[in-house]
Amino acid sequence: MTEMTNSNEIPPVCLTIAGLDPSGGAGVVADIKTFGAHGCFAAAVIASVTFQNTVGVFGSVHQTADSVRRQAEPVFDDYDIAAAKTGMLPTSEIIKTVAAIFRERETVNLVVDPVVRSTSGFDLIDDAALSSLIEHLFPLALVITPNIPEAERISRIKIRNRSDIAEAAAIMQGFGARNVLIKGGHAVDLARTGKAIDYLYTDAGEHIYEADLIDTKATHGTGCTLAAAITANLALGRQLSDSVKNAKDFVTHAIRTAPMLGKGHSPLNIR
Repeated sequence: MTEMTNSNEIPPVCLTIAGLDPSGGAGVVADIKTFGAHGCFAAAVIASVTFQNTVGVFGSVHQTADSVRRQAEPVFDDYDIAAAKTGMLPTSEIIKTVAAIFRERETVNLVVDPVVRSTSGFDLIDDAALSSLIEHLFPLALVITPNIPEAERISRIKIRNRSDIAEAAAIMQGFGARNVLIKGGHAVDLARTGKAIDYLYTDAGEHIYEADLIDTKATHGTGCTLAAAITANLALGRQLSDSVKNAKDFVTHAIRTAPMLGKGHSPLNIR
């Protein structure tokens, strides 16, 4: 699945601003691996250091907003950033600072993954931070990529069916998000189709992406990896709909071929 480039070519630079997962399955580590697998050069800013493994998240220590800015500015000063993504941004102050940086640098291809809760149920940001995320980052994003629980928390509606998914997307577009990708991995039981279905809502309408549901525990970092893969595809010059399709194919392959590592939800096979 790795995209080969001529060794003399200058690769597009992708930037991630997110949390550090020391177990290597999610966050900036997964983003870096995903960028590299697509032939992009990876740069990273750490917003929080989490204490986690494949079993769960056990705590975190956050960076200050000033630390995040001081990490990011030299990268922007040195590289032309082709695309960027955000993951776990734990405080309102960090979110406002990150939004200010992207405005100042006129970042075009921005993917916002609104990470609000871990798979194990650990809340990663509070309501004040979520409000700042919606107000300051959603309008700057080319696309936001919530899963079903995240879409429910942001839209404040219970998602039970496809109509609810469309309503939640419309609410988020009303908050300023231009394009909304709602990941359906948590909603397979809604249709009981045996498919993992993602829904992209744009000005052109609804786009549906289907893949076989894989019976596996290798699901650690799927959301981070999907958003990073979309970012990499955008950096390579692809349109959003094609970027989402390619990213979903990449993640499906990474899940299907993942070895079982750890005692909980194994990381994906990102390569």
